[in-house]
Order: sequence, then structure tokens, then C-alpha cells
Amino acid sequence: MSKKIEVTDVILRDAHQSLIATRMRTEDMLPICAKLDQVGYWSLEVWGGATFDACVRFLKEDPWERLRQLRAALPNTRLQMLLRGQNLLGYRHYADDVVEAFVQKAAENGIDVFRVFDALNDVRNLETAMKAVKKAGKHAQGTICYTTSPVHTAEAFVKQAHAMVDMGADSIAVKDMAGLLTPYATYDLVKALKAEISVPVVVHSHSTAGLAPLCQLKAIEAGADRIDTAISSFASGTSHPATEAQVAALKGTEFDTGLDLELLGEIADYFREVRKKYHQFESEFTREDVSVQINQVPGGMMSNLANQLKEQNALDKIRDVFAEIPRVRKDLGYPPLVTPTSQIVGTQAVYNVLAGERYKTITNEVKRYLQGGYGASPADVDAQLLKKAIGNEAVDVGRPADLLKPELNKLRDDIGALAQSEEDVLTFAMFPDLGREFLQQRQAGTLKPEELLPPEAAKGAKLAAGASEFKIDVHGETYEIAVTGVGDFGAGKRKLYISMDGIPEEVVFEPLNEFVSEGGSGRKRASAPGHVTTAMPGNVVDVLVKEGDSVEAGQSVLIAEAMKMETEVHANIAGTVKAVHVVKGDRVTPGEVLIEIA
Repeated sequence: MSKKIEVTDVILRDAHQSLIATRMRTEDMLPICAKLDQVGYWSLEVWGGATFDACVRFLKEDPWERLRQLRAALPNTRLQMLLRGQNLLGYRHYADDVVEAFVQKAAENGIDVFRVFDALNDVRNLETAMKAVKKAGKHAQGTICYTTSPVHTAEAFVKQAHAMVDMGADSIAVKDMAGLLTPYATYDLVKALKAEISVPVVVHSHSTAGLAPLCQLKAIEAGADRIDTAISSFASGTSHPATEAQVAALKGTEFDTGLDLELLGEIADYFREVRKKYHQFESEFTREDVSVQINQVPGGMMSNLANQLKEQNALDKIRDVFAEIPRVRKDLGYPPLVTPTSQIVGTQAVYNVLAGERYKTITNEVKRYLQGGYGASPADVDAQLLKKAIGNEAVDVGRPADLLKPELNKLRDDIGALAQSEEDVLTFAMFPDLGREFLQQRQAGTLKPEELLPPEAAKGAKLAAGASEFKIDVHGETYEIAVTGVGDFGAGKRKLYISMDGIPEEVVFEPLNEFVSEGGSGRKRASAPGHVTTAMPGNVVDVLVKEGDSVEAGQSVLIAEAMKMETEVHANIAGTVKAVHVVKGDRVTPGEVLIEIA
């Protein structure tokens, strides 16, 4: 009996999220949509994950308008999104009324299939979103976040699948975000799922370790119904198996997808040219690397960590961080490494390594996690860490969202006339500061996407997202350049003159961090015990003290955000606040004096 394998292509979401930091613009998607719509995919993943954040933060596009445009351009194809359960597309849990409104609006604007997951595989965090999807009459796909640990067994995953089917899941996805699946483990898991549940099973696996194509073939042999692939020009490495390769592998077999290889080839040619436009976001950390099977670090997480370490001239410690991540994960009860837990674990590992002492600084998100703020940890957490982080405070064992009051009306009031629609209110809900700024700029007509560097301006340039180092090839010589910013000439900055094709170009760079004193940000270097600084580059979320305040040693004096995680910054000594050099929203780097205490 033949069984046609269905295909979901992730080219418009996860593929470019995995390889070029989610930077593909809508203008580069729309021209190829007519051909994508002809392929006969089961669905196209086009929205969710980090696309919402990237649209607002970097591309200055309205993510809702992107969805509407794609819906109009792909009339014959199901559109799919990735939804983080109670987290939606942000980095905290939202009240049920926000979750319900978001799902309803996503459905109205064009989403047909909702892949709903929870970072801890705590099904309580899926309930509201799943109900909302069903109420909207759309396809609810319950998701297993695959990971490995003593408690993550096939039996546990089957039990989770049963719970999601009971919620109304129309299909079950095995989401292998880190590329941890191996072919025979895949076969066993899919076989176990198909023996127990009646809905279709989908396998989504990243090629980080190079094993994903093999895993998908074994999944198909075990009875899987659908696979996720990426068109070849955005495939492999930390992305996904190539669509054309998987279609060719199954052609002429009982599992033949029926997709046209020539049409897929035309689409691949288009995206191959598009990818060149985003060369500055390419990173060596998105290549195939089997070490993920050892350190369990997803490729996108590798790139993010590398950028953070580069910013403070500590890239030489990246292997130490990779080694620390599994230890932190064990201490936290083996959470799967997927947003937001990947950021929670990764950021804490960076702090542990840079401080030279484990848990000298504990991020607010780790504290919230340990208090049950994200749900139940898969296994018991480390007792000593729990005591150090939250002391005698209680751990909540209920569904986290049960503690949240309805918040949609307050959000509407807070954003006021800047919101021209309910979608705008939801954009503000996902990212309050960033969303407000976006809506203000839209109103003022000043929205401007980040600059794309033309290839001829920096031949051979290879930047990870937000990176401060790149290479320039000139007349066969490779020059490594490290910068922290580009701007108008002023105090603390210097000019560099580069000749391109005989034409001198003036480029202004800020000095590297280690040379900043009174220039650049205008902040001096920390040199005394009363000088408060931060261990990570990031942004100031809140300043908790003012000049003249008395503070105790260890008291929180400000909150900083790095890698989308918030951390309290403490006073080293007791005394009086003599000066505050930052305000909310300021960008800060390690070693700068932010607050002075004497």
C-alpha cells in the first residue's frame, strides 16, 4: 500500500531564521510566491518564531501586513506558523485573553496551521492556545520538543502526545530544534507514536549534526506522514534537509511526494540569488557540526552566543560556554533548549564562565524559572541552586498563567491612539518598548530598516547578526576588521580611509571597547569598588536608584537586558549613590561605569 509523504517547506520562516538571523524581507518573498503556490506543498511555514521580532526590531515591517501579503500571494497553499503556547511570540507568559486574541487575529489574517509548543513540554501551557485554534476552526498541531536526558524517553513523549490529542490536536509534530535526533532513535519514537495515536505525525529536524535527512527517511519507514524541509539554497547546516534532495530520495517509491523537481529547482535558483543580498548575516556557526550531539547547543543559539562573546572580546571562551551549557541544563532539571529556555540556559552559562564562578550572578529569568514561572521542570532542579536563587520563597506548582489577570484592556489603554488596530495592540503586547517605538516611528513616517551592506563594499564580508568583526578581501589580501559602531565623526571616534577600486572612502569607526575611556558612550572605565558595571553588553531596562540614595552591598541598583534575558546588577559596596550615568534604554558594554557609589 503506497503512502504519499506530505511536505512542509520552511523557506519563508525557519530556513532564513536558522541561516541569516531571520533577516529576509517581505520584498524578497513575494516575487517567488506564484511558483511556491504551484508546488503542491502540504503547507508553507511563513510566520511565527522569531519573524515577528525581526520584522519589528530590524526590518521595520509590520508583521501582520507581511502575513496579509503572503496570504494574498499564496491562495492555494496552507500557511503555517510556530506559536510558543502561552509565550505566543514574546519571551514571557501572557494572560489567557491575550493568547486568545492573538490566535484569533492570526487566523483572521491568514494562518491555517498553528504549530503550538511549550519550551518545557508542559502541556498546561498549551491548553489556551490549542482551544483558541480550534475555536477559530484552524488546524492545531501539538508539538513535542525533542531533547535527550535521563527523563526524556519515548514513553514520556508518547504520554505527552496523548495529552495533546485529548486537547484536540489535529496532528503531532516532533520538533528537533537542536538536531539531536539520530536515525534509529527517530525510527523508535515515530513507531511508538504511530502505535498509540491516530492523528498524522510530522518530523521537523534541523541538519545541525548532518543527520536530519537520514532521520527523516527512518521516520518515513516508521510511518511518519509529513516532513519539514527547506529549499536547497537555504538548507543544511543549522537549517533543514533540502526539499529537492528528499523529494528525489522518495521519487519512484511507495512514499513518492509527487512534487516537481524542475519547479523546485527554479525556486532554489531564485533564493540562491536572494541569499547573496544578506551576506552580512552569514556565520560560521550555522554550518554542519556534529558536536551538537555532545554539547546539545542548537546552531542558532551558537551564533547568538558567539556574538555576545565577540562584543566583549571573549570569543576565546566560547568552548568553555558550550561545555557549561549542559551543566546548567542539568542544574535546571533538563529543559529542552528552545526559545525561551535556550536563552535562559545560554545566558546563565555565559555569566558563569565570564565571572569565573558558577552562579555568582543569576539572571531574573533563571529565578523566575526556578519559581515555576515557566511551568514544571522536566526533572528536579539542583537544591543548592534553588536555595541560592530564591531563598525561602515558594515555588508555584500550578499553571503559570493562572496567576495572570486579564491584560488586554490595560494594553489597549497603555498604547492608546498609537494603535490603529487590534493587531497593533498585540504587537505592543509582544514587545512593549520595541512595539511602542515601532508604532511611533510608523506614525511619524520615520520607519527605516537596518542597512544591508552591498557585496562590492566589503567583498568577502562574513558577519553574524549584530557581529562586530568581519573580513575584507583587497587585492588578494584578507584584512580582519573589528568595530563597535559606525557614526558621524565626534569625540572618541576615529576615521579610517579605505580605497575601493582606486576611490578613497571615508569610514568612521568608534574605538574598540577595550580603548573606550571618556569617548564613545562618554562613560569612563570602572576602576574602583564603588563603580557599578555590567558583565554583558546589553540595554538598560530600569534604573532602581538615584543620586543621594543609600545602598547596601549586594543591593540591586539597575536591571540590564542581554540576549533577551534580564539580569539585576548589584552594588559591590555599601554607601551613597554619587552619580548615575545611564537611563532606561541606554546601550551598555562591560567595564563602563554605570553608577558610582562612595
